[in-house]
Amino acid sequence: MPSIALIRHPSTPSAAVRRVAVRVRRTRANALALVYVIEGKIERVRLPPPCPSRRADELWRHTCCEAFLAGRGQTGYYEYNFAPSTEWAVYRFTAYREGMAAVDKAEPLRIAPRVRLDRIALSAIVDPGVSPHLAGADWRLAASAIIEETDGHRSYWALRHPPGRPDFHHPDGFALVLDRSAPVAARARRQD
Repeated sequence: MPSIALIRHPSTPSAAVRRVAVRVRRTRANALALVYVIEGKIERVRLPPPCPSRRADELWRHTCCEAFLAGRGQTGYYEYNFAPSTEWAVYRFTAYREGMAAVDKAEPLRIAPRVRLDRIALSAIVDPGVSPHLAGADWRLAASAIIEETDGHRSYWALRHPPGRPDFHHPDGFALVLDRSAPVAARARRQD
């Protein structure tokens, strides 16, 4: 699974993090496997305390990794939030920032954080089976991360940033395509 660097939004410098990357693959079981790696002075990153895996809202207010998933040619999409605490959330949008609804029937996401002195690795497995819209479709993916530092400052990282302020929902951010016919990491490609 090759690693793809996320880009820090130019208006949000970070004194703690020097690099964020994600590895992405579509599994043979039609799940989405992600591994986020955050490198830097991890002692300066504010991490939520570990807790039992459960659904929680507003995870984006603190250190959190996110994935936005849509079928190719579809305007609706799903937002998945993964916190290092193992809390998670899934939301459905009917269009760009419209029609937001929590997906309560979602199975708990499998999240496994590993924290070291110089890096955090957060693995997540997403079963997009909650959406009939994604079954059998090529997927467009936007991967992102919010990093909160111990002083409260946040930096925003994504595959691609649209002009203006950080906006992970923007259609331009859906920069990877994962083909339905080839569920392997080599088929994940930037959509330029």
